[in-house]
Amino acid sequence: MKRTITILMTAMLALGATAQNAAQTEVLQSARKVNNYFMEKHADPTLPTNVGRIRPSSLWTRAVYYEGLMALYEIDPDDRYIDYTDRWAEAHKWTPRNGINTCDADDQCCAQTYLDRYMMTHDAKMIEHVRENLDHQMKTANPKAGNALMGWWTWIDAIQMAMPVYTKMWRATGEQKYLDHGMNMYIWSRDTLAGGLFNEAEGLWWRDKDYVPPYKEPDGRNCYWSRGSGWVYAALVKSLIDLQAMPKNKQTKKYIKLLKKDFLLMSEALLKCQREDGLWNPSLVSSNYEGKELTGTALFLYGMAWGIQNKLLKDKQYRPACDRAWTAIVRDCIHRDGFLGWVQGTGKDPSAGQPLSYTKVPDFEDYGTGCFLLGAAEYYKLIK
Repeated sequence: MKRTITILMTAMLALGATAQNAAQTEVLQSARKVNNYFMEKHADPTLPTNVGRIRPSSLWTRAVYYEGLMALYEIDPDDRYIDYTDRWAEAHKWTPRNGINTCDADDQCCAQTYLDRYMMTHDAKMIEHVRENLDHQMKTANPKAGNALMGWWTWIDAIQMAMPVYTKMWRATGEQKYLDHGMNMYIWSRDTLAGGLFNEAEGLWWRDKDYVPPYKEPDGRNCYWSRGSGWVYAALVKSLIDLQAMPKNKQTKKYIKLLKKDFLLMSEALLKCQREDGLWNPSLVSSNYEGKELTGTALFLYGMAWGIQNKLLKDKQYRPACDRAWTAIVRDCIHRDGFLGWVQGTGKDPSAGQPLSYTKVPDFEDYGTGCFLLGAAEYYKLIK
């Protein structure tokens, strides 16, 4: 009898391991397919973009793609990814878009990847100009925000674009001033700008001062843009990764407590907003612009999968949401050639780029690929 039970248990474990391996393989194959489509379409990473006008490929949309590529490299260490990244970074001289005197978070987003590469190589040239840029911003007030020294992140997308630059610079150099300034800028956007862009009561973010109450959607509900909250959610994850990797002091413990609090509030709110099919709408709580959307979904998958692995979110409660999200992305968004459907174009609210569809090409494809790769890589780690 004992022998029979042992054989059955061994068989069940083997079946479970086989299913797990199959799931991992499927995720990795999907990520490779989407990324290969992008790399083949943009074979020369140094070329500028041409959407409406010519822009250098260090702009934020492309920078988000490289965030995703670095995440893919963690689970699929292919030298092609590093070669592609370094060609791009070298072409831009490892410098934020528009130079070291920019204070625009969109210009600084590319520095996340420069810092990631520095942590792999410790080649000082990779962060020299980033350090100069942050040092400049840290002593420069924003005249458009009442000359507030911390007042540069006046829209929540900026939190994703630049807060991880500050936490990564702190991690790379050990200099507390970068962490302090980045966190204080986050707190200014969270609590001060337009009365605070984070609504703790609902666990979601208004995109900027134009969307705080009394602004309402046509159905009378608050306007919470999916990708906007997704940007913040991803930034919380990235910043917590850096904070948890470094020695703790009184100040860092304070920051960790705040970021975890916001992460948990957002997670609870986002879980309630998920559609039955596994995706999220462009508008999180309003009936206005209901419909499938990839970028917000991928960012929420990224955050929830990370939260489960780090014991901040309960597996039993959030794992089904991750599974549904991934299933829906594969089923509804990924084309056979790796093109991604249901990607909302650039903008600042649920109305941007509408109507969306499976076949519609957004104005920029690169950040959609980056968001997808972030979600796919973290989900791969979760099922592993």
